[in-house]
Amino acid sequence: MKRVVVTGMGAITPIGIGVESFWENVKKKTLGFGEISYFDTTDYKVKIAAEVKNFVAKEYMDFKAAKRMELFCQYAVVAAKEAFAQAGLDMEKEDPYRVGCSIGSGIGSLQVTETACNKIQEKGPGRVNPLLVPLMISNMAAGNVSIQLGLKGKSLNVVTACATGTHSIGEAYRSIQCGDADVMLAGGTEASIWPIGVAGFTALTALSTVDDPEKCSLPFDKNRSGFVMGEGSGVVVLESLEHAKARGANILAEVVGYGATSDAFHITSPADDGSGAAKAMELAINEAGIDKTELKYINAHGTATHHNDLFETRAIKLLFGEHAHNLKVNSTKSLIGHLLGAAGAVEFITCVKEIQEGFIHATAGYTTPDEEMDLDYVAGDGVEEDVTYALSNSLGFGGHNASLMIKKYEE
Repeated sequence: MKRVVVTGMGAITPIGIGVESFWENVKKKTLGFGEISYFDTTDYKVKIAAEVKNFVAKEYMDFKAAKRMELFCQYAVVAAKEAFAQAGLDMEKEDPYRVGCSIGSGIGSLQVTETACNKIQEKGPGRVNPLLVPLMISNMAAGNVSIQLGLKGKSLNVVTACATGTHSIGEAYRSIQCGDADVMLAGGTEASIWPIGVAGFTALTALSTVDDPEKCSLPFDKNRSGFVMGEGSGVVVLESLEHAKARGANILAEVVGYGATSDAFHITSPADDGSGAAKAMELAINEAGIDKTELKYINAHGTATHHNDLFETRAIKLLFGEHAHNLKVNSTKSLIGHLLGAAGAVEFITCVKEIQEGFIHATAGYTTPDEEMDLDYVAGDGVEEDVTYALSNSLGFGGHNASLMIKKYEE
């Protein structure tokens, strides 16, 4: 099996457009929460979200191309271009059928869907936008990235709700390992801060109704009240080690393990004993070929919902036993909210930056421990610590569990 490395990263987030802007704000514990500006929330219980600020698509791509993409696709294309540029790829020197794409979206475009439904009701079906379907469907993120960058290899759209970004990177990793591709652009994208999205998650009692940006997203804290919906995209360039070395690429990190399981338990709740998530983590660790005690850090799914945080904590304890108390466990969602299908990809990027800089960011807002959740959730301002391995977890509605093991690159 081929070794797989990371050579490029791109991100669109509520606290920064571009990886470096995002990462600088992570270190500062900048919060991305504020009042929803996309629609009138007068009749909504939820008023707060984590929106991407100052994003103008035509500043990053051809205006006509941008008009034929919905926001989730625009985010994906811009993040992919950043990753592609950092990787230094030149498609004129590549076999385009060996360069693929695995970029997923959990939902696609709620905006164009809702607009079309309203138009049918008001003016009839004949007035629907002829591009409705290609604007709406979630695979168009991968499709548009492939078109914009000339990628003719395997093109995938993994859809596993909130585990989408992690599964997308994991499946890209597998594709390179087994020889289906030399290079894969991989990640997730989402733009669902829209009436139907907010109303749906509110009805499910998954969203926090707290209006204070300082207290609305509190993963692992006793006062947690639900997640805050975020948006954005994370895309990374993965390639085989031999391909990266042959072209003199700068290697950022190595992917060394991937675990994927299903709880087969409930459509929205993780298994209450944490067994499914524990198994996904175990598979990733075993593939990395290390003892569990060698892992010191986990970037948790950490949504700030009661069930997720409790059951993920149980999963960590179930797998690691006493060593669980030696782990640093943080949640990037404490800063940027829950990016749904993009969450795992942005959190993967966070792990790579933490490995590079030897810094584990804080779980912002964490102040009050809950009785059963007694792990080190990285309170305060973060920790300077050498990070050799980072494990990133994602759990999705439907019982989807995914874990990726990232390692500091060594020859």
